[in-house]
Amino acid sequence: MPIYPQIGGIEDSVNDISDTIRTIFPIILGVIFLIGFLFNAGHFFGENADLKKGITRVLVFVLIAGAVVGIFTYLIGIVV
Repeated sequence: MPIYPQIGGIEDSVNDISDTIRTIFPIILGVIFLIGFLFNAGHFFGENADLKKGITRVLVFVLIAGAVVGIFTYLIGIVV
């Protein structure tokens, strides 16, 4: 019968932290999207409205945020 060493509760701590991050992360991501839209809203409204530039900036922002989410999800998947 093999004997496995036990590390004093580190696995439980990592699981607790990752559960907390998974709970908070969608809220933080929503706030980031809202801030990104508000910064780019000037391109959609007003005298100097440029719809193409506004859509391009929002798409770039979404792609960057999506990459960050993907990397974060991958790293959490590795750790846990």
